[in-house]
Amino acid sequence: MKRRIVMSMLAGATLLAGTLLGATPAQPAEARSPQARPADVPAEFGSDWHDPVTAAPPVTRPPGASCRVTLAEAQFRDFTPYTGTYTPPEGCGDRWSKVVLRMDGKVKGRQFDRLGYLHVGGVEIFRTSTPQPSPDGIEWSVEKDVTRYSDTLRARHDVEMLIGNVVDDTYTGIIDVKVTLTFYEGRAAQAPDRVLTLHDNTLTTPRNSERIVAEVYATGSGGGCEEYWYLTVPSNAPYSCQADNGPYREVQIKVDGRLAGIAAPFPTVWTGGWSNPFLWYVVPGPRAFDIKPIEYDLTPFAGLLNDGRAHRVDVAVVGVPEGQAGWSTPVNVLVWQDAGRAHVTGRLTAHTAGELADSSTYTPGSEHRVDTEGDHRLTVAGYVDTSHGRVTTTVRRSLANTSTHRWADGENPDALKATWTDDESVTVDGRGPARTTRTHRTYTMDGTTTIGAGDRLRTRLTLGDRAEVTVTRSGRRTGWYRLDDTYAGDATYTINVPRDQRHAVGTTSERYRIRGSAGCHDRSVGTAQGVLIREREGC
Repeated sequence: MKRRIVMSMLAGATLLAGTLLGATPAQPAEARSPQARPADVPAEFGSDWHDPVTAAPPVTRPPGASCRVTLAEAQFRDFTPYTGTYTPPEGCGDRWSKVVLRMDGKVKGRQFDRLGYLHVGGVEIFRTSTPQPSPDGIEWSVEKDVTRYSDTLRARHDVEMLIGNVVDDTYTGIIDVKVTLTFYEGRAAQAPDRVLTLHDNTLTTPRNSERIVAEVYATGSGGGCEEYWYLTVPSNAPYSCQADNGPYREVQIKVDGRLAGIAAPFPTVWTGGWSNPFLWYVVPGPRAFDIKPIEYDLTPFAGLLNDGRAHRVDVAVVGVPEGQAGWSTPVNVLVWQDAGRAHVTGRLTAHTAGELADSSTYTPGSEHRVDTEGDHRLTVAGYVDTSHGRVTTTVRRSLANTSTHRWADGENPDALKATWTDDESVTVDGRGPARTTRTHRTYTMDGTTTIGAGDRLRTRLTLGDRAEVTVTRSGRRTGWYRLDDTYAGDATYTINVPRDQRHAVGTTSERYRIRGSAGCHDRSVGTAQGVLIREREGC
């Protein structure tokens, strides 16, 4: 029997920094699981391999009684959504200290990677993609903390889930999933009072909103070039994926036409990415199974939004050629209300948007080359007059991207080295000492694909997802953590032949480290030819 490993990803740094900083720490002891001996590792991939694993920590769970509800249970064969009805649990009250979503999946045969979503009452609470199966079949699980959606989960709602799929004589994999929610009675200190969605791109907030955060599940996908947006080149360069200005992408949110937030999208690599599924059969790339939403603190706009009228909210992806599909950007809006005041007034006091720099330079030659540099800055500030006094929120965000893309004629070899940074500070002044949360995010990608003798395609790739978060009050640090999630893979197989003649070999690894004021987690996994050969944990 293959050992099943639960997937999990940390919640978004901005919204849940306090929760993460106060999380239950991992035990500072090293544990070693049974590992394959060299004699157990085959010379090449066979018809079966280990179930997907990740080095990310499991979702922590509070002690005490819990209640479980089945949210969805479906087999996806096409693009017909699953529909059902959610009813709140009985026996755990209507306030919860934590709500944990778990998706269990299984698939066998042959299938591409597929993208999926789960909506409750129109609110997107989960976005995922799938692993590619072995002929003999795989099983995997994903867990996610969905406490932030408690407001939605307190009422009966329609449920819609879709993992779009194609099943025919060639692609035989039927995706079989079950999703449950487990509720722990209590009260989550940081859960929003309301969870809203847009209606025809408009938003109407409660008039006593004192904190507003928008989250956008932005994904480039759909099989076109935007699925590999980081590899696109300007239209004057001879490459199969072109975009007007090259690969710089930025996800922007606007309120009534005014820029309200900017963010760097995470360069997610799906489990068929870089032309080499053998890189991902066991260890997926960071975030591939639990796609984090981008978060924007819109509190500086609360005074404007609280006038009782509908306001226009738009999301756009900078760099996408006009009229080109390929990005999905569903929006949820999380609202904290002032229980002591029916109408919270306020004003936007500062709005400074820097010039967007986006330059991709093509250099021709026997080795084609595109060098990209992009950056952007935005500062917004505003206040709200609450029942506990005036509170001013200042949000500063700066983005930068550098990349070098090299390729030869025929796109062999094809190489990319890229770095994205997304720095943000949110200062809240009022109701006690000023509190500042600083987040420095860094995403990296360094890979090369070559096709050698005998049509042997080889991909070597390293991916990084890193963040540093510091919380200060009146200049004194009160909490912090550092995250480093690093994936590395090297896989080779024969192209243009039937599946059983690919003679694939490959090694993959992931190390997920998070250290901070609440403790640490440090886990690594490694595979060879689809066999789990290393699994270590300890701080």
